[in-house]
Amino acid sequence: MNTIVKETFTAIVSTLLFAVVLCGLYPLIIWGAGQLFFPHQANGSLIEARDRKIVGSELLGQNFTGAKYFHPRPSAAGTNGYDGAGSSGSNLGPTSKKLIDSVKQRVADYRAENSLGADALVPGDAVTASGSGLDPHISVKNAAIQVPRVAKARNLDQASVRALVERFTDGRQFGVLGEAGVNVLRLNLALDGALQQ
Repeated sequence: MNTIVKETFTAIVSTLLFAVVLCGLYPLIIWGAGQLFFPHQANGSLIEARDRKIVGSELLGQNFTGAKYFHPRPSAAGTNGYDGAGSSGSNLGPTSKKLIDSVKQRVADYRAENSLGADALVPGDAVTASGSGLDPHISVKNAAIQVPRVAKARNLDQASVRALVERFTDGRQFGVLGEAGVNVLRLNLALDGALQQ
C-alpha cells in the first residue's frame, strides 16, 4: 500500500511539474524569444498601408481582380477561395473531370485577359491552386506575362512595372530551396502607392 501511495504522489507531482514547464514556461520563453528576435514574423508578418491600417499578411494570398492588378494563384480555400480559416486544396485528383474543366477554363480566361494567343503556354501557378489555397506568391514568369496588361491599365511604361516586379520578387529560401516568387499583395499595394515604406 505504501508503494501505491508513493507512486501516485510521484505521478501527480510529475504531471504538475511538466504542466507548469511545458504549458507555461516553455511557451512563454518561445513567445518572448520570438518577440525579441523576430517581432515582425512572430506577429504574423502583417503589412500596413500608408494610413497605418493593416491590409494583410505577407504570408497569405488575397484575391485581386481587374486589369490594373496582378492576379494571384487561384484558391480552393473556403467556399469562395482565399479564406484563411478554411485553408486547403481542392483535393481533386489529376483524373477529376471537374479539375480538368476548371483548369481549361482558367487557361482560356488567363489567355484572354493577358491578350495571349490561343496556343500560348500558361504558367501552372496561374491556373492551379496551391496546397494551402493561400500562397501569396506567383512565379516570376506569371508576373512577367501580366506586366503588359497592368502597365496598359495604369498608363505606365512596362519598364517601371517590371522594376516593381523585381523589387517584390523573393528569392529562393536559403538561396537553394524552391523557386523565386513575386509577392502579389505587396506588389499591388506598391502599384496603388498604398504600401508603407
